[in-house]
Amino acid sequence: MTTTSERWLVALDIDGTVLHEDGHLSDQVVRAVQAARDAGHEVTLATGRSVSMTIPILERLAIVPEYVVCSNGAITLKRDTSAPSGYRRFHVEHFDPTPVLTRIKQALPEAHYAVEDETGLYRYTDWFPEGALDAMSEQVTFDELLTTVATRVVVIAPGHEIDDFLKVVEGMGLHQVSYTVGWTAWLDIAPEGINKSTALELVREKLGFGLDRVMVIGDGRNDIEMLQWAAQQGRAVAMGQAPEEVRIHANEMTGDFTQDGVATALATLAH
Repeated sequence: MTTTSERWLVALDIDGTVLHEDGHLSDQVVRAVQAARDAGHEVTLATGRSVSMTIPILERLAIVPEYVVCSNGAITLKRDTSAPSGYRRFHVEHFDPTPVLTRIKQALPEAHYAVEDETGLYRYTDWFPEGALDAMSEQVTFDELLTTVATRVVVIAPGHEIDDFLKVVEGMGLHQVSYTVGWTAWLDIAPEGINKSTALELVREKLGFGLDRVMVIGDGRNDIEMLQWAAQQGRAVAMGQAPEEVRIHANEMTGDFTQDGVATALATLAH
């Protein structure tokens, strides 16, 4: 068992990091996560997923961290045994999605839109890939989306290649929001200045870890700020399949998800 001074705060992205792209969770990763937990490290998740899509991953990993970061930092959960899921919303960031939705609609008129509120309900306009949205969802008109107080906005453009989509997004000059573009033509928008790193900094302070005792592992564009944050004094680990624009912000590399890169990285922690 590690001593208090040897403990690390470890934050793991889910999709493409803990999970394979098809949702598979390898036994080796599960064992590595649990070994780190059993050694006394605080192992948590920092994900773009909604709350109800994150809780099952905690259960599959059999971990119960004190705090969990969801919705790309807009929602931070705190462990609460009296809550049905074992967690309650501890910190929630909101924003008015109207200006950004209106602007994107002008640039991408054929796109599909969804807005998540603080309860985890998704309101969406058109088709989304199966499993992409929470089970709590309802189809509405675009105008009805504008009345939602948002924690997150999701935009997909099924007819766009990723490079074309990136050019359109970059040309929009979005302001007052933080945004990330996923592996496909998928745009995630969070409140301005909010991302995984801002939520993790709150978690770090609450738990009393030094910045030199944080380790994060991720693979996507929405992990960039988290990697930058950890790289200041701690360990910022990029998965092997991460694009170059993500890898440059890490100070360590590990194998890709097919090689159980998370397990390889966690094995380097003191036990």
